[in-house]
Amino acid sequence: MKELTIDATIENIAAVTAFIDEQLEQRDCPMKTKRQIHVAIDELFGNIAYYAYNPEIGIVTVRVEVTDNPLAVVITFIDNGIPYDPLAKADPDITLSMEERGVGGLGIYMVKKTMDDISYEYRDGQNILRIKKKF
Repeated sequence: MKELTIDATIENIAAVTAFIDEQLEQRDCPMKTKRQIHVAIDELFGNIAYYAYNPEIGIVTVRVEVTDNPLAVVITFIDNGIPYDPLAKADPDITLSMEERGVGGLGIYMVKKTMDDISYEYRDGQNILRIKKKF
């Protein structure tokens, strides 16, 4: 398992993505899977940067573990920000037009649909969001 602790800022999305990509490249992760993981990083880390500590800047710990059986990556985002379970919100009705659907929720919905597993818990003053993607 590898770990990165970094300021929760939008500017650091690229650094987090590069950190995770380094682990994926060691295991020859397919490009399609990488792209799906990139969307998840952008959405999840971006939400933490925008909302967890607002208006302050806090830190996020990102853990990456590649498992062998099945071959998969598990990425965990840990922050000490405002408690928030992004999985608690109902999925948007994608059959509605954008105007009818309203703002918000589509990014988390995409993450839920592209990852093999996603979980959230609030423990010991920390938001812990974990995603898993097989490849």
